[in-house]
Amino acid sequence: MKLAIIGNGNIGKGLTAALTRAGHDAQAYDKADDLAAAVSAAQVVILSTPFGAAEDVAKSADFSGKIVVDVSNPITEDFSGLSVGHDTSAAESIAALMPDATVVKAFNTVFAQHYAGDLTINGAKIQTFVAADDEAAQATVMSLATDIGLDPVAAGPLKNARFLEPLGFMNIQFGYVLGLGAEIAPQWQIA
Repeated sequence: MKLAIIGNGNIGKGLTAALTRAGHDAQAYDKADDLAAAVSAAQVVILSTPFGAAEDVAKSADFSGKIVVDVSNPITEDFSGLSVGHDTSAAESIAALMPDATVVKAFNTVFAQHYAGDLTINGAKIQTFVAADDEAAQATVMSLATDIGLDPVAAGPLKNARFLEPLGFMNIQFGYVLGLGAEIAPQWQIA
């Protein structure tokens, strides 16, 4: 599958490497690149930019008909909390900016360092929670997650990003503020 990853920071580079290893045609782009051409050629677009960049990214290309995966966590600049939440989410805000795209929330609870490895912790696959209003788009993103070695968990409609983004923030708190490091990930036990 051809994927455009917008944002070539640690997450963007990590996802690009993992998807490429899995046999996908994935390339990371930054804002200086021709995003219109990259988005046009891609089947799936992954936004690995800070949430604050979403509006500019939305204006940079035509996302009509594209699956757009939001990996952001809308964290304040001082890391003290979320800039949006509970009655909306970053993913829903991005969906409003790109009304002709199908937005999916995923990968926001996986630290970048994991993408260089086998995406397991103590032998257990790291989970990613995938929320979307479109079942086919959700299935596509879950398949991509499986391809790279993650354990995808269907997380219901896109509005459930309101809960996934605080989970991503809590993961950051555990990892960096409370000192557990980046070799952690949330895990839901499913019988």
